[in-house]
Formats: sequence, structure tokens, C-alpha cells
Amino acid sequence: MHARAPQTQPLTPHGIAGAGLRTFFRIAERWQLSAEEQMTLLGLTSPSTFYKWKAHGTTRLSRDTLERLSYVFGIYKNLQVLLPSEPLADSWVRRPNGNPLFGGGSPLQRMLSGNVADLYVVRKHLDAERGGWS
Repeated sequence: MHARAPQTQPLTPHGIAGAGLRTFFRIAERWQLSAEEQMTLLGLTSPSTFYKWKAHGTTRLSRDTLERLSYVFGIYKNLQVLLPSEPLADSWVRRPNGNPLFGGGSPLQRMLSGNVADLYVVRKHLDAERGGWS
């Protein structure tokens, strides 16, 4: 008799939102992001919403927030692949960078402009460093 593969349940919108936020907050801790920096990356303007999400999660995220999370996750993943140690990978976002994309500032400064497009630019730069899309 063959063993049956365990049934997996599809992620519900609540599951996606919860998992996405938990992952984001773990990355934010590793990157040593302030609450204000986290809010900017998430596209939030309301501190009460931010702290509610941090404490209790949420069942829904906007398309904009999901897109922002996707870029942050891609940036994080690329750094883990490209750099030889976790501390080096985690500190990359804060280090000054001579690449014209960053104008001598840090990649985080670019990411904190508040525009989703700037998260995209940083992600695309790292994708290119890896040799293409991940």
C-alpha cells in the first residue's frame, strides 16, 4: 500500500497577509530598521495601523503593500545569496554605495524615498548582480 502525501491547504488571504508581515518584521529586525523606516517601506502613514499590524497582524493587505513586501523579500534573498555572511548581507542596505543608483548614499536611503519604484530599482540592481531574475 502506498502512503498518501499529506494534504496541504492553500493559503488564505489572512494567511498570506500574516505570513508576509511576520517575514517583513523579521527582515526589519535584521536590518535594524526603525519603526518609521518600516512604515515607509510598507507604505504606511498611520502609526496606529503599523503598531496594530506588528502586534496582531491583519487579514488583508493592499496590492501596494503586497508589492512592497515582494520587493523587500527579493532584496533580502538576493543579499543572502550574493554576500558571504549574514552580518555582511544584513548591513549592506545601510552602507554607503558608490553605484550611481545610490549617489554615494546607502541603498536604504533610496528605498526610503517612499516610492515603490525605488524598491524595484534596488531589487533589479541586485537581480542583475546575481545574473538575472531569481
